[in-house]
Amino acid sequence: MSYVIWWQVGFKINRAWKSWSLNCCILWSFSFSLPGWRKLLQIVLRQAWWRGPRCSFFLHGYAVLADKGYTCYVEILESFESWYLLPQVREMLRMRDSNGARMLILMTEQFLQDPRLALWRQQGAGMTDKCRQLWDELGALWVCVVLSPHCKLEERALWLQLLKKWNKLDVCPLEEGNYSCDSVGPNSTLPSNPNRITAGIRQTVFGRAIKAAELRWGDCHLQKILSSDCYGVSLKSGSDKLGFDPQGHPLWLGDAFPMACARVDALRSHGYPREALRLAVAVVNAMRLQRRHQLESYKQQKKELLHKGTTSITNLEGWVGHPLDPIGCLCRTFLEACRTDDEGLALYPDSTAEPKKALYQHIPVPSSPGESYFMLALEVSLLGLGQQRSMPEGLYAQDKVVRSEEQLISLLEEMELDERLVPVLRKQAALLLDGGPFSGFGEVVFRESVPMHTFARYLFTAILPYDPELAYRLALRAMRLPVLETVLPASDILHQNPLDSMMANRFPRWFILGHLETRQCELASAMLTAAKGDPNWLRMVLGSIQQNIHSPALLFKLAQDACKTATPANTPPDTTLLNISLELGLQVMRMTLNTMTWRRREMVRWLVSCATEIGVQALMNIMQNWYTLFTPIEATTIVAVTGTTHATLLRLSLSSAQRDELCTCARTLALQCAMKDPQNCALPALTLCEKNHAAFEAAYQIVLDSAASAGMGHSHLFTVARYMEHRGLPVRAYKLATLAFSHLSIAFNQDTHPALNDVLWACSLSQSLGKNELAAIVPLVIKSVQCAPMLSDILHRWSLPPPALASLGGGRRGTSSAGAGGKLFAMDKAPLCQLLEAAMAAYISTTHSRLTHISPRHYGEFIEFLGKARETFLMAHDGHRRFGQFLDNLKQTYKGKKKLMLLVRERFG
Repeated sequence: MSYVIWWQVGFKINRAWKSWSLNCCILWSFSFSLPGWRKLLQIVLRQAWWRGPRCSFFLHGYAVLADKGYTCYVEILESFESWYLLPQVREMLRMRDSNGARMLILMTEQFLQDPRLALWRQQGAGMTDKCRQLWDELGALWVCVVLSPHCKLEERALWLQLLKKWNKLDVCPLEEGNYSCDSVGPNSTLPSNPNRITAGIRQTVFGRAIKAAELRWGDCHLQKILSSDCYGVSLKSGSDKLGFDPQGHPLWLGDAFPMACARVDALRSHGYPREALRLAVAVVNAMRLQRRHQLESYKQQKKELLHKGTTSITNLEGWVGHPLDPIGCLCRTFLEACRTDDEGLALYPDSTAEPKKALYQHIPVPSSPGESYFMLALEVSLLGLGQQRSMPEGLYAQDKVVRSEEQLISLLEEMELDERLVPVLRKQAALLLDGGPFSGFGEVVFRESVPMHTFARYLFTAILPYDPELAYRLALRAMRLPVLETVLPASDILHQNPLDSMMANRFPRWFILGHLETRQCELASAMLTAAKGDPNWLRMVLGSIQQNIHSPALLFKLAQDACKTATPANTPPDTTLLNISLELGLQVMRMTLNTMTWRRREMVRWLVSCATEIGVQALMNIMQNWYTLFTPIEATTIVAVTGTTHATLLRLSLSSAQRDELCTCARTLALQCAMKDPQNCALPALTLCEKNHAAFEAAYQIVLDSAASAGMGHSHLFTVARYMEHRGLPVRAYKLATLAFSHLSIAFNQDTHPALNDVLWACSLSQSLGKNELAAIVPLVIKSVQCAPMLSDILHRWSLPPPALASLGGGRRGTSSAGAGGKLFAMDKAPLCQLLEAAMAAYISTTHSRLTHISPRHYGEFIEFLGKARETFLMAHDGHRRFGQFLDNLKQTYKGKKKLMLLVRERFG
């Protein structure tokens, strides 16, 4: 068979500095098998515009020359990797190639066969972002196709039939972004936002294309708009004024705004750029007239709305994040006409191409002297971004709002403001402030309206050099986040789960709340940086931050940024901004005082350093008001210690009197903390008060009082006692050790009790002090310790010469001392005889307790235990006899345990 293939290839090759288009017509005439030409065609297509770094597919096709053209069959193995196909369909539409629609049909059918669609629907899960964006672009592309101004009626009927067929498929993706919206779930009874479109309507990605297919281009008024730049009527005529504004400019009011913009996109996509511009101007004129009516309506209701304090969303769908991207369509249409290079804006920008700075020029609007398409692009973008709109439901829809907003702002940032654009910017910004419920910057906004933080940051940066007051008014108005400020109804609060977060109980959920709060923080940071050196604006910005930002982590970041901005290198600090940084830090301390975070210690240390930068008075203020800012342990171990270190005192450059005052303040703080939390703060307080006798005595008394009232446990008392011994105060250490014994209880089976070393230390200390101290502590040991091996260890310690006392100058324990005694105490006399009797009794009772539930695998341990018991018994003068009686009693009582008793006889006789 002889195949004659005509294939027109259009592709773009992007390089770092050069971009060009290549269109070529290739004639292939050859005769060989079908697989052979398929392979050749695959190579040709891969080398052309089908190739991309993410594409992992191949194309099998054939084209047979016929009377009315050719047919093409496309099989794409990995359909969702086909980002590079959709721009080529748009290119074919622009060239008015009828095969663009055919290719789109084949692609759509192939995409619908993806097995993942059925799996996602079965699981009620959302698609991946990549797949979701591809389906969105596919739906928007179908709107362009069915709105073709030159297609035949039978073609439109065929497309509509196919769209309706696909729309009915269960696996057809929904516009909301996931299949969970396709069915009524258990939460369907929750109250929804009355301003939203009814959630029960099933809207697929093809729903808007089906509606667009019903539109026509035959309207007389529409045709006149498209055919002439100077179409208008005299203001004296009355019957036709509905289609014109008061200046005589034509309006297009025949469609809803998004669909009117879709018409513009269709004209632009099908190769009618002049007509697209004319219709876009008419749509903008309609927007202006609508806003004028809205402002007049708001002026009449302003008092009532401000008194009420609430409002509602007037539009059903927001323009930013809309599936048809109306604002982006208009903006790109105007900017394309203003490009100074030859290419203009791409119909579908290639995200993989290297960014190239756009250059624009003012192209005058023929029907509006003094205006340019560049000015209209700026105005349209500001109008769309400033619209008050409700936050949509679903993670993908909310993420799309954010992405669309960022894309529009990136277009705005490409526009270099000149003497013609600045007045437009200022005028539109002022109108946004006075826009009432129709503007996101109005005095009263709906609770679930999309915040303006990202847009406001652009406006603030752009307007600040020309009108600072307007810039700050806009930014301060945009700082609010009503969804966090509104209190839930009492009935909802009573029935909510306290373990859930606040936003999890709201309906709908704001999945991107963290991102929005970050943007809010960035706006506040931009204002703080710009207001440096202006106390009035700094105070206003601080008030807005304290009122509107509710995240301690973000407030802490703001405080750190402000402190860094206020203290540049080699420049005197800005004291006002430093004080604002400190106030933000204090607010963070108050917010996190009862809800501890893992960054709390870092926050406290930073606050102390910030107060040090300001001066000694700020440092003393936070010490004096510590109870509203810090926990007692934070105040003593971080605030007081850091504030009185040698480095801090040198940094402050204090006089002797100021240094004493600061140290006195720190000691007062430490004593107050010790009284409030003696367990954790007693030792730090004693350390801080070492150099002041009166304060040290007061701290010591607090420890004694707390021990008497059970305010401190044995471990804390032993720790303080060791500290006292280290300080050369053994008598006080001994007293605290005896108090610790009153809170201690060690059972017979607690051989590895954590207080073991403390008990042995206390016994060694008492032996070092003398017989009276040893005699006084023995009853306490007998009462607190029932563990036989531990009592045995104590006896062995006391049978050795006593250790030397620590020197009064604070020397380490164990060094030689003049008062150390070397006399040994007899085991058969008081006070050790009482302890020896208690140890033997403990061994006897512990032995019977262990034998009650002993298993053969523990026999070896038990024999070792009896060996330790014999060592203790032998300390007594008649210990050998008493131990023998003890063994005889065991053999008689537990004669049933023959194997164990045999082991006892082998070891002890």
